[in-house]
Amino acid sequence: MWRDEVVTYDVSRRDLTVLWRTLGDADAVHGLYYLVMHGLFRWSGDIDPLLVLRVPSVLAMGAAAAGVALIGERLAGPRAGTLAGLVFAVVPSVQRFAQEGRSYAMVCAVVVWATYALTSAVAAQEGRARRAWWLYGALLLVACLLHEFAVLALAAHAVWVPRAARRRWAVASGAVVVAVAPLAVVSERQKAQVDWLYANPWTYAGAGAVCLLGAGCAASLRGRGVGGAPAGALVRLALPLLVVPTTLLLLCAPVKPLFVDRYVLYGMAGLALLLGAVLDRASRGGRGRASVAVVAAGAALAALLPMTLHMRTPAGRLDDATSAAHAIRAAGREGDAVVYLPLRRRVWSLAVPGAADHLRDIALDRSPVASATLYGTEVPAGVIARRMRAEPRIVLVTDPSGGRDEEDAREKVKRALVAERRFETCRAWRGRGARVIVYALPGHC
Repeated sequence: MWRDEVVTYDVSRRDLTVLWRTLGDADAVHGLYYLVMHGLFRWSGDIDPLLVLRVPSVLAMGAAAAGVALIGERLAGPRAGTLAGLVFAVVPSVQRFAQEGRSYAMVCAVVVWATYALTSAVAAQEGRARRAWWLYGALLLVACLLHEFAVLALAAHAVWVPRAARRRWAVASGAVVVAVAPLAVVSERQKAQVDWLYANPWTYAGAGAVCLLGAGCAASLRGRGVGGAPAGALVRLALPLLVVPTTLLLLCAPVKPLFVDRYVLYGMAGLALLLGAVLDRASRGGRGRASVAVVAAGAALAALLPMTLHMRTPAGRLDDATSAAHAIRAAGREGDAVVYLPLRRRVWSLAVPGAADHLRDIALDRSPVASATLYGTEVPAGVIARRMRAEPRIVLVTDPSGGRDEEDAREKVKRALVAERRFETCRAWRGRGARVIVYALPGHC
């Protein structure tokens, strides 16, 4: 597990009353997902918790790939749909979140199937259209309750909806917006959780490059149809699905940076639809062009293989919380003090139940469960300083920066006391994104 998965693991296994209180403090945007996972953990019994954590994402991405294939089939023909589904399955970001215990794979799957329901609603006769519109609205609402940025898919759909269907689309989308508004109000109060986001030029450049790739595919599909079906309908749906949600988040940057690719992961369905249609057209251009298309697809898969393998290692994540938890378990002696710098690194000890039971958490006021928070609450800075000065040995759990960027008074005190007391380093473990160091006064190692 990495740190975000540990949060899922910990929060989802809390009692429902504690879980509900926790959502009032943090992570309301993932509330429905935590409730779903809570039910799965209750049902799963003694099954490996890591399996329970990740299998839903695997199944969700499988469902999303199927939905992409069906959308492609409806708009551009069976071969284009099949190719789009296969392309979707090998997109690196899709592969990553298919193996991660967070909400993004589920959000992606539900948005894809809502998009399919939208194409059904537009094409259906009167009686069936009503049911399809209800299904579209219900699926979009579920997606937004899993993560509220799924609402940006509505803006992408607005570009595609034909004029004759716009009134019904407006009713369905308006109902979704009204229903999700209370969640937006609650999550706005928790916006400090995304204070770590900043306008990273490399991230933004990568998002722009993906959008340009989609635009290039769309430009190449202009003209005659694909597989006997007009290409225009597919392009008008797929390109906005890729570009519009990403662009809207990028435009927020001057006011509040909000863009993270996983927030709009469902945009990869649009890219896959466009690439599938391009491959379909290339394969129909005679034996020579078909051979070139096969070689190009094979080369692309070969180029993606190193990234695919990398994502299946601990180095494919920001940190390795499971290894950090084992390091905490092995650190220190019975009764030694432990300090987390910053306090949110306490989550690492939760990846393995009981990993820190032999240590005394001297900064802790109330545990994550008792306080109904993600990381627990801590005593005032002055109390932390007094307690740290009284300890001959401290196990410090921190990140590679050592908390140098933390401005909270408690974190400053922890950082200053470690340096002030001239500790010796008795033992140190450095893992992926994490450090566990046993400090002691001279003669106490």
